[in-house]
Amino acid sequence: MDTDVTTPAHRPPDPTAVPHVVVMGVAGSGKTTVATLLAARLGVTYAEADQFHPAANIAKMSAGTPLTDADRAPWLATIRDWLSAEADAGRPGVVTCSALKRAYRDVLRAAHGQVLFVHLDGPPELLAERMEGRTGHFMPRSLLPSQLAALEPLADDEHGLTLSITETPDAIVDAVADLLGRG
Repeated sequence: MDTDVTTPAHRPPDPTAVPHVVVMGVAGSGKTTVATLLAARLGVTYAEADQFHPAANIAKMSAGTPLTDADRAPWLATIRDWLSAEADAGRPGVVTCSALKRAYRDVLRAAHGQVLFVHLDGPPELLAERMEGRTGHFMPRSLLPSQLAALEPLADDEHGLTLSITETPDAIVDAVADLLGRG
């Protein structure tokens, strides 16, 4: 599996910082599945980004309306603050977050500790198929095109890696754990 890791020029990885992993990608990419497995593998705290959304955001998405940057700002700040609180307590964390734009990732990157982004990427057809098959989630398939349009892949200077969702969740977790020296 190709694990092309990029590192930010403005903040090089600090091996002494509390490590966090943000499992990112559009809806249907398998963020929850991978993050849950990864947190269990690493023995660290896990959080689902959806739990940080205010009720107004969930209502908006449930109605098929894409969120704006203004809608996302307090949500991203809350996730960043959760990561910082975990780092301040000496606990690494794994969290899911779409983190579609670099500006969103910049907010998360400001958390205490060292943030590694794991972008789960795949073909739109597979993403749509996965969204059709899931139950109990407020995000409708109709919002997938807006997420794909907003997505800014990781840049070369961002600390992270992009992995294909055509791989099994276990293979993805293995690649991340190996990168973190926990394979």
